[in-house]
Amino acid sequence: MTLLVTGLAIWIGLHLFKRLFPGARAALAERLGAGPVRGVISAALLGSIVLMVLGYRAMPDQSIYTPPVWGIYANIVLMYVAVFLMGAGNGKGTIREKIRHPMLAGVLVWSIGHLLANGTLADLVLFGSMGVWAIVNMLVINLREGPWKRPTGGTLKGDIRTAVIAAVVYAVIAAIHYYIGPSPFGGN
Repeated sequence: MTLLVTGLAIWIGLHLFKRLFPGARAALAERLGAGPVRGVISAALLGSIVLMVLGYRAMPDQSIYTPPVWGIYANIVLMYVAVFLMGAGNGKGTIREKIRHPMLAGVLVWSIGHLLANGTLADLVLFGSMGVWAIVNMLVINLREGPWKRPTGGTLKGDIRTAVIAAVVYAVIAAIHYYIGPSPFGGN
């Protein structure tokens, strides 16, 4: 559990540091250079993902609750929605005009989907923590930035492009799941 919690702490800490202490982050970028700071933070975030994956895989299969039978199927659909939302954050579609935090909403949908499909302690720690992090991050951004200024200029064509890219990314994620386990479509 130590690897998983350490990875989560690094991920959450670095993301919240940017939101809670923007002056300190800016001072660090000014002193060391924006590029090197982004590089170090990106490497640390990548390392946190590795720690989370290794920690998740190392945890015993300790059941905490029994997910609903339909949870696996809901997760299959919710994962595509999550990938689409994460892509919509940088896309040129109309979704970014309707949802203030599409990427964080995608993380929340990903978290909920996985909690519906899995019921072990590792699942609860990883997916529950990431879901709570997404909600807290949205709240912190809303408090710091105030009322939302909706972007404009998105197109249906942009949404379709994001949907196609999301389908490709979804397939890649499914392939990675098959490679490292567990199966993304139920079973082992």
